[in-house]
Amino acid sequence: MNFDKSAELFPSTREMTFLGHCSISPFYARGADLAVELIRDQQRRGGAAVIDAYLEQLDDLKRQTAKLLRTSPENIAAVKNTSDGISMVANGYPFSPGDEVISFVQEYPANFHPWRLQELQRGVKLKLLPNVPAGDDLPDELIGGWSIDDLERLISPRTRVIALSHVQFTSGYAADLNQLGELCRQHGIDLVIDAAQSLGVQPIFPEIMNIGAIAASGWKWLMGPVGTGLFYTSPQLRDKLSVVQVGAETMVQSFDFSNLDWNPQPSARRFEFSTSPISLLGGLARTIGEVHARYGSEAIFAEVQRLQALLLKRLEGSVYRPLRFSAAHRSGILALYCENLERVVARLAQRKIICAPRGGVLRVAPHFYNTETQIDQLADALLEIALAAADQPDQSNDC
Repeated sequence: MNFDKSAELFPSTREMTFLGHCSISPFYARGADLAVELIRDQQRRGGAAVIDAYLEQLDDLKRQTAKLLRTSPENIAAVKNTSDGISMVANGYPFSPGDEVISFVQEYPANFHPWRLQELQRGVKLKLLPNVPAGDDLPDELIGGWSIDDLERLISPRTRVIALSHVQFTSGYAADLNQLGELCRQHGIDLVIDAAQSLGVQPIFPEIMNIGAIAASGWKWLMGPVGTGLFYTSPQLRDKLSVVQVGAETMVQSFDFSNLDWNPQPSARRFEFSTSPISLLGGLARTIGEVHARYGSEAIFAEVQRLQALLLKRLEGSVYRPLRFSAAHRSGILALYCENLERVVARLAQRKIICAPRGGVLRVAPHFYNTETQIDQLADALLEIALAAADQPDQSNDC
């Protein structure tokens, strides 16, 4: 695959080496251009032209996202963030007291608190998978992943939902979605996935993998604007969910504001209960269309894995200890453990190399547009930082 990695499309490369795409990524240049253009268009014209642009950009976002997920645009809704989507599933799900949800002991809050709320208010039991450490040479308190055996042991006849992140936000442990989806199919369980740390870098195909709902933010691996998100629901799950947020756009009649009939949209558009930010939707739609849908998630992930392998080779035998997982559980996040994380992050920043520390590890998260030269820059910097620490007896345990 020949990727366009030019600075014209990814201008952050002129100023820094950005390797923290698991946090807030630089906005793809042509997506940002369109967002500004749409804001200026509203400034100039306002009125009906804005509505026309809104519907055009909203439809394009759904088309491009559907290509990426290999589904239908009718199953896609635009939301503000991951929490929006997960909350609408959790609050609208037909739970009875005593029903169970299975999640992970260290889930990201967006995919934890909505289910805890059901426990507090509706008598649902939240069962949490225990942590499985990532390696014998790592501190026990570090989050690693979870095991399918532990998951099967937690399943009971009252289990209704399994709610997990595709990729754990600290360790980078990725669920095997094919295996997980098949397990849910066998037990008649709805699978809800937080894909904030995978959508845009890893393959995720809900109809093949038997996923009922996917929610993701638009500003991490999708390289779009802050304040955008995507929400997939299968028709089967949508039929189960009650409407918990409602407005004009929930209804089939939508912009016919004088018609107050209760007639919710059958498609995922029912979750777009109010006007979304036109400029941001347009910027995200262009980014997904020109980048992710163009190259495909398989090719993007292969390139990211190649870049990670280059870094691991350079760091072999050093003080940096990677959290290693089998091929089925690797992700775009390569987590490195070292003794003095804050010092390492600060010294990398001095060299204009940006990674994303979290949970006691340095998360290295390159995207497809990063280059081998940038990976070498990171490796050189990390090894120099470790060597400098080794030369200072009073900081002998520092990286």
